[in-house]
Amino acid sequence: MAGRCKLLLIGLMSGTSADGIDAALVEIEGEGRSTRVSLRRFLCVPHPESMREAILRACSEEGAASPDICALNFALGESFADAAIQAAAAAGVELSAIDAIASHGQTIWHQPEPVEIAGRSLRGTLQLGEPAVIAARTGCQVVSGFRTADMAAGGQGAPLVPFFDWAVLTSDTESRAILNIGGIANVTHLPRGATIHEVLAFDTGPGNMVSDELAYRYSMGEKRFDENGDWATRGTPNLRIAESFLELHPFFEQPPPKSTGREVFGNRFVDGLMAVRERGKGSAANMIATAVYITAKSIADAFETWLVPRGGVDTVIVGGGGTHNKTLMENLKELLAPVRITTHEEFGIPNDAKEAMAFALLAYETLHGRPSNVPSATGASRRVILGSITPKQG
Repeated sequence: MAGRCKLLLIGLMSGTSADGIDAALVEIEGEGRSTRVSLRRFLCVPHPESMREAILRACSEEGAASPDICALNFALGESFADAAIQAAAAAGVELSAIDAIASHGQTIWHQPEPVEIAGRSLRGTLQLGEPAVIAARTGCQVVSGFRTADMAAGGQGAPLVPFFDWAVLTSDTESRAILNIGGIANVTHLPRGATIHEVLAFDTGPGNMVSDELAYRYSMGEKRFDENGDWATRGTPNLRIAESFLELHPFFEQPPPKSTGREVFGNRFVDGLMAVRERGKGSAANMIATAVYITAKSIADAFETWLVPRGGVDTVIVGGGGTHNKTLMENLKELLAPVRITTHEEFGIPNDAKEAMAFALLAYETLHGRPSNVPSATGASRRVILGSITPKQG
């Protein structure tokens, strides 16, 4: 990559909500805080319901059979390749002009806490979406497997987006919190003029995951999520239930670095909420409103506990699917007042596109042989180059 001023990349990811593939075609140049990431085209390709069901089955604690996971890996590779092809076509760009495709894949299981195997204490992570399939279908080289190098260096392999936040959104005049609310919510704290070593980032807990699952169950599978938070708006959160879940769940008390996912806030967590609802006979709207409040309050509590001692926050920049949930956004405004709250749109970044853009930037760093993890966020012992490169085929 030496001598190249600009690279054209496609960033791909499917989040913990497993609702579709985000594809961002971006042009990137520069280095460090002088990096410029220009979005040329963004689109989201929804997963067919059968694919989403297969993903969620594989993500469950019961899991899927090994043959199913094996096949799902290749099926998702085809889906990611299709999304990249569609993004290039929508931008009017030939695939031959793409320098690389960055594929985060679909996380099936993330194990940030060590488990004992054969006398060793080990962490692990599994993302599906076979990069060799993507390379074969597109003729582009593929950078994938972004979490593993950080975990090999003793980190949790997440969160990884803080590098993008630092490079693109650090301010010399104000302290910022970059809040992403997807299936899981995570925050990056950027003190004024922060160096990469001054960045703090961690998962705060559930984002849309719990309210999405409740909407799916209460609608008997007709809704994948509570669109715009309309269902939650009709309900009243049960603060007693919310506070009890926040007080009793160990994740919320755990200090950073920390990361989580569906394995913690998936079906088992939702089953617990629904069991409380059955005993108390609360309405579906009230329970969805309660789930939304749990998300907002866990974020606010994380700010109070971990960010205020670092000097606090002047502005919160929110992105991800949670920005579309008006109930969640109202809760955040109330709980975080008087801090200014805005969205990524103010900075020219579509709220839904940021994570796909971020993985494109991580691949850009990989192609230049530069590290892009943030050890203060992941807990890694050192900075490392992320991702594996699959050569282009054909």
